[in-house]
Amino acid sequence: MRRRVLLATVSAVAVAVILLGLPLGILGGTLVHDNEVRDLQTRTSELGRFVEGRIDRDEAIDEELLERFVGGDDGRLVAYVLVIAPDGQQTTAGEQIEGRVVERPIRTQSNAIVLISVSYWDLYLRSAQIIVLVIAAAVLAFGAGIVMAVWQANRLAAPLVYLAASAEQLGSGQVRPRVEPSGVEEIDLVAAELARSSDRMAGRLAAERQFASDASHQLRTPLTALSMRLEEIGLAAGDNDEVKEEARISLEQVERLVRVVDDLLHRSRSSGGTTEAVHLLEVVQQQEEEWGPTFEQNGRALVLDVAAGVHVLATPGALAQVLATLIENSLKHGAGTTTVRAKKSGPSGAMVIQVSDEGPGVPDDLAPRIFEREVTSGKGTGLGLALARDLAAADGGRLELSQRRPPVFSLYLSGVPTTMDPELVLPRGVAISSKGRKRRSW
Repeated sequence: MRRRVLLATVSAVAVAVILLGLPLGILGGTLVHDNEVRDLQTRTSELGRFVEGRIDRDEAIDEELLERFVGGDDGRLVAYVLVIAPDGQQTTAGEQIEGRVVERPIRTQSNAIVLISVSYWDLYLRSAQIIVLVIAAAVLAFGAGIVMAVWQANRLAAPLVYLAASAEQLGSGQVRPRVEPSGVEEIDLVAAELARSSDRMAGRLAAERQFASDASHQLRTPLTALSMRLEEIGLAAGDNDEVKEEARISLEQVERLVRVVDDLLHRSRSSGGTTEAVHLLEVVQQQEEEWGPTFEQNGRALVLDVAAGVHVLATPGALAQVLATLIENSLKHGAGTTTVRAKKSGPSGAMVIQVSDEGPGVPDDLAPRIFEREVTSGKGTGLGLALARDLAAADGGRLELSQRRPPVFSLYLSGVPTTMDPELVLPRGVAISSKGRKRRSW
């Protein structure tokens, strides 16, 4: 990518320099040539007026008068001046120019001839100097464009290199990457999504480790009891060798089963459930962004009362669907302000999310069957609340109508145990920044 950006930028600068520099150089040379020719005509006309004035006053035309128009010291081209009086007398000034010349002779009213000539090559050199200056400026601009292209290529490529390094960190499964903003919006969006993916992965790993721990506890206890029972059978068999042998074989099978369970538990990190530690405020804020404008259009308010840093054990998509169903249900059937509130429920760290409004509530005849399929007040299909209850139950939660008037729906979810803290399961790595770091050239 770095080479492509560099090549594209250099090509654009080269095209701009050629398309602008070449016409500008030709135009500048032409303007200088025309200015010098006009200056030559001006000098000739001015000298003609002086000569005509002296002829009218019967004064002599001397070389001192002509020296003023030779030039050289005032930035003008060095010229050869010739004046032929009406009586044929010639007066000159300056050195005669050999080779090709440029001249604009005039004849005065008294029939005197005034001629000022300059070297064609001197005039051409003046024009060429301008062209050389334009070329030098173009080369300088091209060099500046290359420097800017290299800087821009590094600015775009370096964040991608460090983003790949952070992805490698995440792939190693040891730490969660932290990439500092690079200033490039698209790259920062990818980095942010990578950070969110790493957080989700950390939460799922934590949930899987908790599952492994629980499964280990639940399986080891009956297997240990079974092993002890088989040992007792073997001891109680007495002289019955056949029973002893069967007890020994069974005990070996149980021990093999214990080893298999241990092996499966080690591999369970790649297979666990779909629940994870979900940042509750993020999910609720997403619902506010989705439903807030609709509530405003209906002249109602959607209020959040969820503390930051609260995590629950759930499936992110299922939790969002349940909340969306409850908020939509409040919008259709409720009135006034709809409030989404989260608070602790019991000493185990469980959380309850309550969605309430200021409407008339749920009718008494409908309340006992509110979560049954196809049960509705006539404004819906009757499937939303039933599906929401099933989604909550699938995540180990519970959805119920805790108050009829005004209506309050409560969603109970498990809290996140300390053994499932993502910061302990998959800690964050060292912050990766593309600024002020040297990198190898590609």
